[in-house]
Amino acid sequence: MPVITLPDGSQKAFDRPVSVAEVASSIGAGLARAALAGRVDDQLVDTSHVIEADARLSIVTPKDPAGLEIIRHSTAHLLAQAVQSLFPDAQVTIGPVIEDGFYYDFAFKRPFTPEDIAAIEVRMKELVSKDLPVERRLMGRDEAVAYFKGIGEHYKAEIIASIPAGQDISLYGQGDWVDLCRGPHVPSTGRLKAFKLTKLAGAYWRGDSRNEMLQRIYGTAWQDEAALKAYLLRLEEAEKRDHRKLGRELDLFHFQEESPGAVFWHPKGWTLFQQLIGYMRDTQRTAGYQEVNTPEILDRELWARSGHLEKFGENMFLTQTPDERVYAIKPMNCPGHIQVFNQGLRSYRDLPLRFCEFGKVHRYEPSGALHGLMRVRAFTQDDAHVFCTEDQITAESVAITDLILGIYRDFGFDDIRIKFSDRPEKRVGSDAIWDRAEAALRSAAEAAGLELEYNPGEGAFYGPKLEFVLRDAIGRDWQCGTLQVDFNMPERLGASYVGDDSQRRTPVMLHRAMFGSLERFCGILLEHHAGRLPTWLAPVQVAILNITDRQAEFAGSIQEILKNQGVRAAVDLRNEKIGFKIREHTLQRVPYLIVVGDREAQNNEVAVRTRSGKDLGSMPLEQLVQRLAAEIASRGRNLMED
Repeated sequence: MPVITLPDGSQKAFDRPVSVAEVASSIGAGLARAALAGRVDDQLVDTSHVIEADARLSIVTPKDPAGLEIIRHSTAHLLAQAVQSLFPDAQVTIGPVIEDGFYYDFAFKRPFTPEDIAAIEVRMKELVSKDLPVERRLMGRDEAVAYFKGIGEHYKAEIIASIPAGQDISLYGQGDWVDLCRGPHVPSTGRLKAFKLTKLAGAYWRGDSRNEMLQRIYGTAWQDEAALKAYLLRLEEAEKRDHRKLGRELDLFHFQEESPGAVFWHPKGWTLFQQLIGYMRDTQRTAGYQEVNTPEILDRELWARSGHLEKFGENMFLTQTPDERVYAIKPMNCPGHIQVFNQGLRSYRDLPLRFCEFGKVHRYEPSGALHGLMRVRAFTQDDAHVFCTEDQITAESVAITDLILGIYRDFGFDDIRIKFSDRPEKRVGSDAIWDRAEAALRSAAEAAGLELEYNPGEGAFYGPKLEFVLRDAIGRDWQCGTLQVDFNMPERLGASYVGDDSQRRTPVMLHRAMFGSLERFCGILLEHHAGRLPTWLAPVQVAILNITDRQAEFAGSIQEILKNQGVRAAVDLRNEKIGFKIREHTLQRVPYLIVVGDREAQNNEVAVRTRSGKDLGSMPLEQLVQRLAAEIASRGRNLMED
C-alpha cells in the first residue's frame, strides 16, 4: 500500500490506492479546497489521479506557478466550451497557455464581433457558476479520430491523426463538452473565477500562411480577482507608455508601408539614438574595444561557410546582380568581424582582441509580427566580438558581464535576470565542441558570481549564451543583452593566430551585445520612463519660454549660452500665453523649463521649473548651467527635480 512522502519530508501511509485529492483532504480541509493538481514524482497530474505505489507528492495550489498555468489552460477550455455553446457551428483547434494568459483559435463562418466577445465572457461565468466537474478519460487514437469527426471537429481529428498509431489519447470533459488535451486541469469549472477576454486576432491554421485563416481569442486568467485587477491596471499603464504612441506625441519617429519594419527617425528621435551610440562608444573605448565597420552586403558563399545560410536563410534578404552573383544583406555582424581579424598575421600576444560595431542589419519578420521599434526588419546592433584564447574566456566573460550590468544601471534598470541557454536542436559543430563551450560559459558565469536561470535548447546555432533580461518600471521583462561562446564559426571561416608554441591555433570568439537592437532599446527606454527620459538622454533638455516679445533677445542669448555648454536647449518665442507654452513643453516631457519675463531679463536670472511642475524659483544662469552640467555628467535622473 502506498506511502506518500510530502515536501517537508513527512510521510503518510494509506491502506489502499489513494487519489491526490484524498491526500490533500487528509492533510487539511483548507488544502483540499485549494488543491488544483498534484506533482507525483515530478510529474503534474490531476487531483483525481490515483497513486498506487510509494511516491513523492506535492499539492499544487493557485499560489504555485504551475497552478497558475493550470488555471490558464483550464480557462482556455472554458472559453472554447462557451464559444461552442453560443455558436455550435464554430470548430475549435488549439488553445495553449501564453505569458500572462491564453488563447484559443476557432474556425467560424463569420468574424466574431466585440458583442460576441462580451457574450462569450458572460457565458464563461455562467459555466463557472455551474461548477462542472472536469473529468479525464483515455481513448485509442483511431477511436478518437472517429469521435471528433463524428461531432464535426475536423481540426481536432487532423491533430489526433498526426499522433503515432497505437497511442492512447487523453480527453477532458466538462458537462457535455469534450476536448483533446494532455492536462492536467482544475477539478471543476468553479475554480476559474478571475479571467477576462482581451482581444481578437487572426491566425493561420498550424501557423502556415497557405492554410485557412482562423480567429484567435486572447484572454488572461489569474488566481484571484486582486491579481486580475492588478494585471489589468498594468495593461492600462502599459497602454499609456506604449512607445508607438509616445513616438507620435513626442515627434520621435514613424513607420510607413513603403518600408515595412524600418524606422523613419525624426530629428528628436535621432538625437536620442545618437546619445545611445555616443554613450556606448565612450564606454566601449574605455573597456578596450576597437570600433570597426563592415559591409552591409556580402557574398552568399560567405554566409554558407559561416553556417548562417543553412540555419538562418529563411530570415535573410538575398539579391542577385546582373552578373548573376548572389549577395545577402547581413543579418548579423560576426562573419564581417572575422574577415577583419583575418587580415594580417595574428599572434597570441594580440589576444584578447575586441572589435565592436554599430552595424545595420536586416532580418525578415512576417508582417504580422512587426511591432513598432520592438520588432523590426532593419535595425542597428551594438555588436562586439572578442577573439581570445580558451584560457582567457573566463576573465573576458566576467569583464563583459560587469560591463553589461553597469550599463543597465546607468539607464535605470536594477532588476536583471540572467538565463543560461544551451545547445539548440539546429546547430553547427560537434557535441564535443559544444561540451567545451557550455562548460566554459558556466565556469565564467560562476566566476562572475551570477545567479542563472536555465533556458534549455535556446542557444545560438554556433554556441551557448547568457541572456540578460531587464525588468521595467511596471514589471515587464525584456531580453536585451547576450554573451555567447563560439568555438565553431572562427574555425569555419579560417580564423587563426600563432600560439606561444609557434603553431597555428583557432581563437575562441565571444559574441556580445548589450542593447541588442538600438531601435528596440529606444522603445524599452521610452516605455520604462513613460517618455520622461533622464536629462542626459532627453532630446531637448531645456526649453526657454519668453512671456512677451520684450524678452525674445534675452531668451535667445540664454539658448546660445546653454548650447555652448553642450546643453540641448530649444527656445519658444511664439506669441502664446505662458501657461499654454508651459503645458505644451511639459507634455513633451522636456526635463526643465526656463521662463523669462521682464524681471528675469533685468536681473540676468532665469525662473526654472521641472516637467513635474516643481517651481525651483529664480537663479543666476551660471548656477543653472553648473547644476545641469553636474546632472548630465553624472547621468543622473532629474536631480533638481528629486
